[in-house]
Amino acid sequence: MPSEQWTHPEPGDGPAAVAAQPSPEQVIAGLRATSEGGAELTQLLTPEGERVPSPQFDKYVDDVDDEALRNLYRDMVLVRRADREANAMQRQGQLGIWVPLLGQEAAQIGSGRALKKNDMAFPSYREHGVAYARGVDMKDLLGIFRCTDHSGWDYKEHGFHPYCIVIGNQVLNAAGYAMGQRFEGRVGNTDGDGSPSDTDEATICYFGDGATSQGDVHEGFVWAAVYDAPLVFFCQNNQWAISEPTERQSRLPLYQRARGYGFPGIRVDGNDVLACLAVSRWALDECRHGNGPVLIEAFTYRMDAHTTTDDPSRYRLSDELEEWKLKDPIERVRAFLARKGGADHDFFEQVQAEADAFAADLREYTFNMPEPPPERIFSNVYAEGNPVLDAQREEFLSYLDGFAAAGEH
Repeated sequence: MPSEQWTHPEPGDGPAAVAAQPSPEQVIAGLRATSEGGAELTQLLTPEGERVPSPQFDKYVDDVDDEALRNLYRDMVLVRRADREANAMQRQGQLGIWVPLLGQEAAQIGSGRALKKNDMAFPSYREHGVAYARGVDMKDLLGIFRCTDHSGWDYKEHGFHPYCIVIGNQVLNAAGYAMGQRFEGRVGNTDGDGSPSDTDEATICYFGDGATSQGDVHEGFVWAAVYDAPLVFFCQNNQWAISEPTERQSRLPLYQRARGYGFPGIRVDGNDVLACLAVSRWALDECRHGNGPVLIEAFTYRMDAHTTTDDPSRYRLSDELEEWKLKDPIERVRAFLARKGGADHDFFEQVQAEADAFAADLREYTFNMPEPPPERIFSNVYAEGNPVLDAQREEFLSYLDGFAAAGEH
């Protein structure tokens, strides 16, 4: 390339650029600069519990009365309590590892409750709240982290795929599934009166801000865009990819990346369950109607460690954590309900008692968790029977029977 057309220094013209390690003060300053999410942030409930009107999204939560809001509050409290119990059990040696969701309850419950029966969700490894919203027994989740089972639920029944540990890999799976929904005509249909069909489907795929730097995610964007796949890309931007802050990953807000692939993107307050519900309903409706993929960036914060093997105090400052505590997703709903008379002290006490009982039940089960039958590994592999898999299953069981016949274990 002629030098006059080269917009960057020619290789060899000078020393290679080296990214300087930012000081702690620079890191916290950068995070504070974006801690509000910017003017483009969609929000329906402020951190203080004040309702923010939205001409675009209010209609998507018109049905959320006091009872529905109490249920959303209850969901978040139960999920958080289960998360804290699992975290404690890992410290006591009852789980091999745990992936906390503390602080991300609104993003997960809001989007999870926006899904319909026929929709499909593809999680990463932190979507305990979405699993709960899809009716997955939390005990099945604990089996994964106790290393006794792997995703023991029926994926089709719950519309919730297995957890994926490989960063971003589930995005390709979700893109393929959503393309299948498009090819099989399960989107963009109308009833006899011309209204959208209730049988239309959509897919939602969850990943974090760190995954947006992975090639699998970008490949998924390309495939979904080219084939107008009914896929909602739900990015939970919790500000940290383990120890790497978001501003070290992208020069632009993550939702704006959708523009380069030709589909819409939106940033929502990920600590606002009402906004997450509304935006997710809108995006899923767009997909069901055949309008192609949507990227949602849920601007939230990981209040705990990346996993129980991580120590976040080594790379982030306590000031940052204290700032985000003021935006707690549960407290803002509690404040809103209390202010408008939608719930009283007795209700909040009742929910907490229910959450404590829920956690105690999980603890008792975990301490006495049974070993799954060996043939479980052959379950939920194909939608229908497969002769090759069936033959492998029989061969495996015959192999195990040989040990039993010999009196060996």
